[in-house]
Formats: sequence, C-alpha cells, structure tokens
Amino acid sequence: MARVKRGYRARRRRNRVFNAVEGFRGRRKATFAVAREALDRAWAFAYRDRRARKRDFRRLWIARINAAVRPHDLSYSRFIAGLSKTGIGLDRKSLAEIAIQDPEAFAQIVALAKGKAA
Repeated sequence: MARVKRGYRARRRRNRVFNAVEGFRGRRKATFAVAREALDRAWAFAYRDRRARKRDFRRLWIARINAAVRPHDLSYSRFIAGLSKTGIGLDRKSLAEIAIQDPEAFAQIVALAKGKAA
C-alpha cells in the first residue's frame, strides 16, 4: 500500500500553527501535536490575562490614590465618596497620574473632596 501525503489544506493548517509557535522552545515548536496544545494554552492564557491586566491596573491606581490621600488625613473610600458628591468625574487612572505628576493640583482635588466628605 502506498503512503498518502495529505494535500495543500493540511499543510496550510499545520504551517499556520508552526508560524504561530515560532519562538517557543523544544518540541513545542517542532512537533505539530505538541505545538497545537502549546498554542491552545498560550491563547487561553493570553485571553485570561488581557482581562486580568485591567484588574491589576485598577488595583495599582487605587493603591496610589490611597497613598496620596493619606497625608491629607483622608481614606481612599472617603475621598472617592467626596469626589462623587462634588460631581468630579475623574477616573482612577487620571487621579493616580495627577497624584504623581502634579501633587499641588491633587491637593486641591483632595480639598474639594474633603469638604464634601465631612
């Protein structure tokens, strides 16, 4: 019985996988079955971590804001509550950036929030 070589479509399918796993180590880039498993896992982790990155950055911004409002005798939660009462619509990313780049402006925002939080 003669050996059957698969056609163009099978080679194209394999090559798509091999191109995607370029840069992986060992059999994960050299053997189709192992490469396909490695690629599935890589895509799953990438999908998960795109969402985790958003959570991680929000936690970072909250920690920075909290650290910046503590010297003003205010907690993070009271600061955010005061901001919402004043109607200041800055998001946490912007607040954290202002706290780092321009402490004087952040102190003014804290003063506004502190007046409403009390």
